[in-house]
Amino acid sequence: MAKIKYYYDPETLSYRPLKRGKTLQISNFIIFLLSSFLFGLFSLFGLLTTDFLNTPKELLLERELKNYEFQFELLSQRLEQMESVMTNIEDRDNEIYRAYFEASPIPVEQRRAGFGGVNRYEKLEGFGNSEKIIQTTRKIDVLSKMLAVQSKSLEEIQELAEKKAELLEAIPTIQPIKREDLKRMASGYGWRIDPFTKTRKKHYGMDFSANRGTPVYATGDGKIARADNKASGYGKHIRIDHGFGYVSLYAHLDDYNVKRGQRVKRGDIIGFVGSTGRSVAPHLHYEIIKDRGKINPLNFYYGDLSASEFDAIVNQASQENLSLD
Repeated sequence: MAKIKYYYDPETLSYRPLKRGKTLQISNFIIFLLSSFLFGLFSLFGLLTTDFLNTPKELLLERELKNYEFQFELLSQRLEQMESVMTNIEDRDNEIYRAYFEASPIPVEQRRAGFGGVNRYEKLEGFGNSEKIIQTTRKIDVLSKMLAVQSKSLEEIQELAEKKAELLEAIPTIQPIKREDLKRMASGYGWRIDPFTKTRKKHYGMDFSANRGTPVYATGDGKIARADNKASGYGKHIRIDHGFGYVSLYAHLDDYNVKRGQRVKRGDIIGFVGSTGRSVAPHLHYEIIKDRGKINPLNFYYGDLSASEFDAIVNQASQENLSLD
């Protein structure tokens, strides 16, 4: 039985029963339903945004997502460590390896080139973890570029090292006549007295006095460029092209032991001392040419002389005496 509600009527000074119309009842019912619906909707939204209604599958996916984020963080840290190691290798490459082999250092701009301008990570944007993914991908790209440039640099260093070994074998570094066969170092590089005109004249080689027929040795690896008597004043002479711009010349020979185009090694007998051409006595006139310019052979005798022997030959070569050619 429904309760009857009353209201006070001031005109009759009495309580009268409250009569409800059907319209009021319907509107109240509609308001109740609407309020219940809104309350339920907001309650459901609140529950959905919390962990209370997560299914086991959703909880598993959430744990996997957190694990992936953790793995990304570890990967990012390892990439930073690898980039630091690569930077150290780059510094050593520029300051030690490339410096030793006289190669120009590779600038940082060249090692990091190719990461400006166009947004190369546009496809990775718009996701929940886009920032982490883009940062990690960028670090991988930078590291890949560093590795590619460094690998190319090491290939260049290897090539330079191989050429350096060839250069060390090719450079003329020994006396062309053995010390036991040498009478004396007759004349050095520089201004000397010409034996024919008795005037001061630039002497572009060194004269080694020795008996006729004394063996003459190649001072470095190379190829016989000339073995003839067609050069004015030199008589029978040999020229060895050592490569790298170096040429050694052996003049006034009595005879040859090689022919043009032949490959020789340092220490091979290439000819014999004589006095052909413009010469006043049996001796070997020896020159070194670098990039078509004649230089002092004395600077290259470090292959078979002791310190005291080198000092002695320096003193002899510095005397402005009479040359033999």
